[in-house]
Amino acid sequence: MATTEQRPDAGPHRFHDELIRPFLVAVAIAVTIVQWSHGHVLYPAVALPLFVVTSIAALGAVVPWTRMAERRRVAVMAVYMLCGSLLLPLAHQTTLAALFPYVASASAGGLLASRKAAIGVAVMGALAATAATQVVLRLAPDAPQWAWWVSLTVALPVYVGMSNRDRRDALRNAQLAAEEAKRATASEAREAALIERGRIAREIHDVLGHSLSGIALQLDMADALRDSGREQDAVAAVRRARALAVDSINETRRAVHALREDTLPLPDTLRRLAEHNAVGFTLTGDPVAVAADLTHTMVRTAQEALTNAAKYAPGAPREIQLAFTADHVTLTVRNGPPPEEPRADLTGGTGVGLVGLRERAALLGGTLRAEPTREGGWTVELELPR
Repeated sequence: MATTEQRPDAGPHRFHDELIRPFLVAVAIAVTIVQWSHGHVLYPAVALPLFVVTSIAALGAVVPWTRMAERRRVAVMAVYMLCGSLLLPLAHQTTLAALFPYVASASAGGLLASRKAAIGVAVMGALAATAATQVVLRLAPDAPQWAWWVSLTVALPVYVGMSNRDRRDALRNAQLAAEEAKRATASEAREAALIERGRIAREIHDVLGHSLSGIALQLDMADALRDSGREQDAVAAVRRARALAVDSINETRRAVHALREDTLPLPDTLRRLAEHNAVGFTLTGDPVAVAADLTHTMVRTAQEALTNAAKYAPGAPREIQLAFTADHVTLTVRNGPPPEEPRADLTGGTGVGLVGLRERAALLGGTLRAEPTREGGWTVELELPR
């Protein structure tokens, strides 16, 4: 699908350069030609060539200069300004030719990249206009003429041209900066999407990889037990594999649920997890926003600890504690001793769930401890830097 790219210098600020200045040039040329036959022009043999050269230079100044070297631009503007200034006292009140040096001065300020060159062209024109006015006053003292100091004002529009150029450059730079910021934002969004994909893939790998490895080991054991004639033990191994598969499905569902809960603050996510598992939840310290990786690791650790507690100590009381300190965030999951002996077909596992979480905690600069309590229960404590 084709898109229309806006030019960096497009906009209302181009109105002066693209419409007003060419319009003034066209009006000055057309009206001067019409008035030439009706008005009295001093020294037509000199004024006519000056008018032709000035008109050509004026037309050349309004066309795009994208491929013209800076030296040629300065030369064109110098000719334009000089001829227009010399024409000023020759066509004083009879034509609009007096407009040329003022437009030339403004054009020099707006088109020349060098401020020194633009001011130099304007000052040269002002001096030329003043000198030409003094000469004409001496040669034709009876002809109406500008005061000598008025001729100096032809240099003033150069500052208007430079001001318009500065504004145009500022707007162009602002638009380029906005476009660059937009591209940077799009790049960051793509990078964030890739990071999110990697995080989801890593999470699914942690959940399924460990469980599927345990299932494969149990099935291999069942096959070996059946070959050795131990049918009952083989059936028990198959049941343990099935239990692992069911547990893997539940863990995957909880992992997807945790991914959807990433937008919630960590305390709210853990509180919902505690309510879902009917366990107590305690929050201490002042909660603060934490990184997504830290939140996800905390939630995964809580899920793994609650699952292990339900598996190895069914019916035992469980609780989740979340503590915020000045430097760390600590998650503690405790369960009491099992009130009854757990079923053998549900307690089989690979034992690598907490190992994977311990590795993830180490990558985040934290620690994970899992140890029994004196009362016969179990404690899992994860501490991560804020």
